[in-house]
Amino acid sequence: MAEIPRNNTGLSGEYFVAAELYRRGWSVGMTIGNAKAVDLFAEKDNRRISIQVKAIYKKKNVGWPMMKIAVKKDCFYIFVNLNADKMGMPDYFICTSEEAKSKVKQYETRGIVDLTTLNNEDFRNRWDKLNV
Repeated sequence: MAEIPRNNTGLSGEYFVAAELYRRGWSVGMTIGNAKAVDLFAEKDNRRISIQVKAIYKKKNVGWPMMKIAVKKDCFYIFVNLNADKMGMPDYFICTSEEAKSKVKQYETRGIVDLTTLNNEDFRNRWDKLNV
């Protein structure tokens, strides 16, 4: 994967997630811009869901910046590692809003979801969570 400019990592993650959702039979709507409430809307079998995408460029980045207070209720969170350092396909970690909130390690002025807390079978490629 070519070097992605820092400000394009998030958008790259959103496009990868949208493509994966389309591949799995969802219709997807993207919201483009920096000041948006939700990244993606998806619909399948008359069910609509909201999705927030958090992307990192490579594993070396350790995790995704995120504040606990910013976690939206009734929204799915898909954490993406673009794997640019391995030239491989992205890794996807799917969480409910409750799971995402519980994974935020909150500090006084910042928060982070550490990659190591999601890198297991409860979150990796758990696209089935979206169908519940």
